[in-house]
Amino acid sequence: MWSMLGGQTKWTCLRTLEGHGHWVHGVAFSPDGRLLASASADKTVRLWGPSSGRCLRTLDGHTDTVLAVAFSPDGKLLASSGWDQTVRLWDPASGHCTGVLEGHTGWVLAVAFQPGGTLLATASADKTVRLWDPASGHCLRTLEGHSDDVNSVDFSPNGKFLASASQDRSVRIWDPATGRSVRTLEGHANWVNDVAFSPDGKLLASASQDRTVRLWDTVSWKPVRRLEGHTAPVDGVAFSSSGKLLASASTDKTIRLWETASGRCVQTLGEHSMGVQGIAIGLDGKLLASASTDKTIRLWGPPS
Repeated sequence: MWSMLGGQTKWTCLRTLEGHGHWVHGVAFSPDGRLLASASADKTVRLWGPSSGRCLRTLDGHTDTVLAVAFSPDGKLLASSGWDQTVRLWDPASGHCTGVLEGHTGWVLAVAFQPGGTLLATASADKTVRLWDPASGHCLRTLEGHSDDVNSVDFSPNGKFLASASQDRSVRIWDPATGRSVRTLEGHANWVNDVAFSPDGKLLASASQDRTVRLWDTVSWKPVRRLEGHTAPVDGVAFSSSGKLLASASTDKTIRLWETASGRCVQTLGEHSMGVQGIAIGLDGKLLASASTDKTIRLWGPPS
């Protein structure tokens, strides 16, 4: 479906999800696409049915703004994190909180599961990345090296690399098995807000406060493309399931869709009334979700 964006078909807003009482910072689809989780400044996580647009559950437990959500690869766990410096683990089927991970000394800005599901990575304003065993809740490693807040983390599809984005303007590449920093990627002129690996693992995208997105080759770790067009900081990036397109979210109130091969912007989605904080694309590539400070989530797809 995503390849159609290169032709005549343009994506439209299919549904607007309303219910959060404050800014929505993050969204994540479950692996089977039947659930969408959202993280909000109203201190809650909500679970939605993407096909119906209905809120199925509200998960209460965080004591402050919730910034990020991520499903485990098998869909049986949901992790959330935020300003209360904790990570909460939830059973999406029941809505029960199954664990609280504590140890960070600053806001926990991002969460990501390793593709095998055996590790959970967290990024924090305490300048560190932590690796946890989600089954036991134990912290296995603390990765130190960034000199400012760590805004985002993402594992490569094979699980052998972990990328972290920081306000120190760099992206670091780590070996999660050893905890060693193997590369530092520099080039952004301001904070790096988000990172995402392509589905084939050949590209890494980074989104920055400098209003650009960069694409990096994961063999040489050299920059291969710079995507320009947003008129305000870029807060989120997500690859399509084919890896041929990249979506970027910005505080300029838009989402841009880019061809990764050419760097061409093929569409701009602009119906949010405030900045777009986060985006996610379902594994089947048929839906894009965007989270905004206008308190809504929008679902985008090809017109039916």
